[in-house]
Amino acid sequence: MDTEKRVMIAFALSFAILLIWRIVFVKTPPPPSKPAGASQAVGQQAAEKPAASQLPVAPKIPVSEGKEAQDITVENSLYRITFSTRGGVITSWVLKKFEDAGGKPLNVIDPAACKQLGYPMSIRTPDASLNQAANQALYVAQPSATSIQAPATLEFTYSDGRIQVQKRFTFGTDYQIHATVSVARDQQYVPAQVAWTGGFGDHSLPEDAEIAQTKVAYQKEGNLETVDQSKIKEEMRVTGSLEFAGIEDRYFAGIFFPESKEADFNAGQETWTPENWKEKEPPKAAYVALGSTAAQPLSFRLFVAPKALDVLETTQPPLTGLVDFGWFSVIAKPLFLAMRYINDHWVHNYGWAIVILTIILNMALFPLKLKSIRSAQEMQRIMPLVKAIQDRYKQYKFNDPRKARMNQEIMKLYQEHGINPLGGCLPMLPQLPILYGFYESLETPFEFRHAPWILWIKDLSMPDNSHILGLPIPILPLIMIVSMFIMTKMTPMATADPAQKRMMTIMPLIFGLMFFRLASGLVLYFLTANLVGIGQQMFINRFITPKQQALAAEKTAGAKAQRA
Repeated sequence: MDTEKRVMIAFALSFAILLIWRIVFVKTPPPPSKPAGASQAVGQQAAEKPAASQLPVAPKIPVSEGKEAQDITVENSLYRITFSTRGGVITSWVLKKFEDAGGKPLNVIDPAACKQLGYPMSIRTPDASLNQAANQALYVAQPSATSIQAPATLEFTYSDGRIQVQKRFTFGTDYQIHATVSVARDQQYVPAQVAWTGGFGDHSLPEDAEIAQTKVAYQKEGNLETVDQSKIKEEMRVTGSLEFAGIEDRYFAGIFFPESKEADFNAGQETWTPENWKEKEPPKAAYVALGSTAAQPLSFRLFVAPKALDVLETTQPPLTGLVDFGWFSVIAKPLFLAMRYINDHWVHNYGWAIVILTIILNMALFPLKLKSIRSAQEMQRIMPLVKAIQDRYKQYKFNDPRKARMNQEIMKLYQEHGINPLGGCLPMLPQLPILYGFYESLETPFEFRHAPWILWIKDLSMPDNSHILGLPIPILPLIMIVSMFIMTKMTPMATADPAQKRMMTIMPLIFGLMFFRLASGLVLYFLTANLVGIGQQMFINRFITPKQQALAAEKTAGAKAQRA
């Protein structure tokens, strides 16, 4: 196999390996090691607290009178949050501008999981009886209205004479709420945590869907870390200089911003059993719990929102790091920003933004492609001469010293014709980081979620799930494979080996099959690139190749004259 063809195959395989590595072996830092006795973290805090005379005294709350539980809804233009006076917890958090995979308003809380594991804003302490009282008691709500329009403040209080809990929430017009939670026994504050339990995100997706996988995210001393839920085998704990911590999936995040430097948090996963569950392994739901090393009220901000760059940039700049563009972020992020600009200012359709940016990139890279094709044509022209040299040495084994003379003769032939054996491949290598950067720029951003293109393509972030006569037939990937076959047929190959030609013919099929389950936006990029490439190849064959062939004939005649 000639050198150029090896590099071409290596080029294709490199991108395939990068894709497979990105999909299967996504690099995720390990969770922090569990400190000794970490599961009793809150209990240790309680044991280390100062004497009672040194602690701040909690204000006395009247004993709560038993009533029936009721729901209280708070909403603005962005969210609708439902609280229950049973436990003073959040039972529903609907982001009003977004739909789940089933087309319903997106509720980032899973009611089925939370029914077993507890709801967000539940209390956690080392005292099981205190937890039971704090999370199952009926709270008094102020105001008592069942429907509240933000901006507003909602407070829940509970007291049985000894144990008293206060939860105060302040709502504005953005995605963020402010909260202060305190737990006291005999008017002495108790170290406690506020938990987000039961998982997070779009729970209508299949559990094994990649975009549904949840992560724990936190930033400490300026360093952002994310840990896959599946990698948390034991409860993890992070203390000291905590800037924020929370839970996320690919497109949404729920983040706690503690207002105390003494904040810490725990995270893990808990098993629960859905109704009519028949699988061997029950699912696990992630949780995070924010607390404080001091026995005092816990104040924090809670931000639940899409991980859209424009939202994060304007409301929570520290969270922009949650939009992870991967290894090639230096390329991927500018590519995404360019697509966002094209969408916002020109076409208002991310599908057409992908098409336009792909055309621009391919036209910008056309000089490199032209140089590569010219070199390939030069190689193809002298292949009969190369083959003649190889035939003279084919009887010798690979390690025979005479094989070295064969290579020397071939290199001399290249020099006589002014050909670089890697000239057809090296100009194309800069496209590899751009190609992978484009992959990351299409896979990561929230903006492509549920973004339509045309006709049957309703979501650029998902694979093409189109059906024909009731059969699942991914039309867009099939069109892309056809375009790749056409490209292969039109592009000159610097080889006469039938085996290599067959391999290059089936490569579009092998490569195309990889895209059946990838995002439609990425397939659209490749399809557009292929169509532009076909147009460029037609231009080359019509205007460039005839001139190249005439020049090559002159060079061949000159070389023969020199040998004579």
